[in-house]
Amino acid sequence: MRPTILNPLFAEIRTLDGVGPKLEKLISGIAGPRLVDLAFDLPVGVIDRSYRPKLAEAEIGRIATVSVNVLKHTPSRDRRQPYRVLCSDETSTLELVFFHAHADYLNKQLPVGSRRIVSGKIERFRDALQMTHPDHIVAPEDEGGLPLHEPVYALTEGLTLKPLSKAIRGALAKLPELPEWDDPAFLAARGWNGFASALRAAHMPENEGDLRSETPVRMRLAFDELLANQLALLLIRRQMRAAAKGRSLRGDGRLKAKAIAALPFALTGAQLQAIAEIEADIAAPNRMLRLLQGDVGAGKTVVAFLALLNAVEAGAQGAFMAPTEILARQHMASLATLATAAGVRMALLTGRERSGRDATLSALAKGEIDILVGTHALFSEDVTFADLGLAVIDEQHRFGVHQRMLLQGKGGRPADVLVMTATPIPRTLALTAYGDMDVSRLTGRPPGRKPVATRVLSADRLDEVIDHLRRAIAGGARAYWVCPLVEESEKIDLAAAEERAALLKRMLGPIVGLVHGRMKGAERDAEMARFKAGETAVLVATTVIEVGVDVPEATIMVVEHAERFGLAQLHQLRGRVGRGSGKSSCLLIYHGKLGETAKARLKTMRETDDGFVIAEEDLRLRGAGELLGTRQSGLPEFRLADLAVHADLLAAARDDAQLILARDPELQSPRGQTLRVLLYLFGRDEAVRYLRAG
Repeated sequence: MRPTILNPLFAEIRTLDGVGPKLEKLISGIAGPRLVDLAFDLPVGVIDRSYRPKLAEAEIGRIATVSVNVLKHTPSRDRRQPYRVLCSDETSTLELVFFHAHADYLNKQLPVGSRRIVSGKIERFRDALQMTHPDHIVAPEDEGGLPLHEPVYALTEGLTLKPLSKAIRGALAKLPELPEWDDPAFLAARGWNGFASALRAAHMPENEGDLRSETPVRMRLAFDELLANQLALLLIRRQMRAAAKGRSLRGDGRLKAKAIAALPFALTGAQLQAIAEIEADIAAPNRMLRLLQGDVGAGKTVVAFLALLNAVEAGAQGAFMAPTEILARQHMASLATLATAAGVRMALLTGRERSGRDATLSALAKGEIDILVGTHALFSEDVTFADLGLAVIDEQHRFGVHQRMLLQGKGGRPADVLVMTATPIPRTLALTAYGDMDVSRLTGRPPGRKPVATRVLSADRLDEVIDHLRRAIAGGARAYWVCPLVEESEKIDLAAAEERAALLKRMLGPIVGLVHGRMKGAERDAEMARFKAGETAVLVATTVIEVGVDVPEATIMVVEHAERFGLAQLHQLRGRVGRGSGKSSCLLIYHGKLGETAKARLKTMRETDDGFVIAEEDLRLRGAGELLGTRQSGLPEFRLADLAVHADLLAAARDDAQLILARDPELQSPRGQTLRVLLYLFGRDEAVRYLRAG
């Protein structure tokens, strides 16, 4: 049950005065449906109304608050013309200008002969001072209600600042004095106030400096949000491990030895280390939940396959799940040799496998298939394993925590889970997104992988790039050409994949293929197969080729509109080449003038190919929300914390959460009870359900 102290904050925003259905929809779209969402919608700017000049001295273009006498009204005969109100002080005159005005309202607001205080931007028009649509008009006796410093919030089409600000003030008025859940000594050392007073202060900035993430007020709020996140993750992790004690799977190494002997290269130190960590987890009685992080081409698939063989040696089955059909088929093809060498039975299951599906499912349920490779078709209700021991999930950021849990329970007894990602995740994000897991990292380049020469070019040099391609193709090379959109959009002028493919066909001949996200799966697979077989030499593509596509003969990657891609995405794309023996290059083509962030991004790409360095820089440049595309990634969305700035607070929150649960595992102590309030405040109700009542 949510603590009653929080009930006022969890009321819907329609309960506020002046919020009707239309306004509710607009505000919900930008902030959220409840009062707590409004309270957490922090200002992005501030208007300073403390500048109080005489009219003759007023600075043009600046927000000013002036005291004036109302002289006369000049209504417009034509609705297209503005309504004007002439005012003055002892030094000059000022015309107030209103479009689409209601005369009755303005006469009431600004009666002739009255004194009024008006605030807005001072402008000059035909040598006269004017103020269009003043932000505030008050009588001298109501001056106390005029904000000297007014917070500015992010808006959406149809929503203006005034009603949103009023709604946020209404939500803050319902904010109760919350119990203190942080350690008093910790707060004193940092000079932080209570949560509620910090939240109110965050909504009352006096200058731009007050908006910075490093202010004590914002740091306090960020820490508590991160603490709620870390506590929740630790509680969920504990529950997942307790709910299924797991079992010990100990292989004898015979299948693994055969597969390793069939490898055309030696395993790296990092791979051997990761395998040892995974095997220790699988052998332990607790259930494994481990993240295997490795750069593009670091050799994660081999590590995962050897882990699956360990489970098979122990008499269990394995599942290998990929986010796309192309990738599932590719894993199946690339592991077939090793499976044959080890003598294990592998099968493929995707949404498209109609014929033979029943036979595969029957064999799986009888234990006649050792390792099943597939897409999220593996989640289907009719998929039953005889004894699933280990589930490997590739490209985890495409799947959320709940899907992880679904697959774990597929074999009757909960399975160990190994999650892989080629998106190098900064340590701070790994803690917030995967805090319920242990992490193994594959660092360094695997043997035989050559560095990729990276160049940044302006679109003005497109002809040179095509000439370079023509020469390279004549020498037997293959190339990817990546575009960000499928067809021309009227809103953004992008080089569309279809148009680019047509141009390259005219310049280079019929050896140009095209794949994009709107194609049917079979059509796309056929086009990929043609490129892999060398029937086409240039593959124009949208980012469907980003994850895992493996064509060792491809040595050139051209990315058009590189300025529009995130760093992690550019790094993934570059990782599609440099997989064979040939010298590889990546050409990043930008259009127009580069902004500062785009410049920094492309400079990083030129200077390093270390995915972890790139990931940290991407976090710094873009913030966590955009990094993996929060909505699709299962990543928590932070309202008050900024992971790019608050990394040290995250580490402190992690330590605090571990210490709290070590001392008070069920949050029963006085501090534990206040921390339950914190978890509910930040919507971590799921974690509270894992606590014993009390």
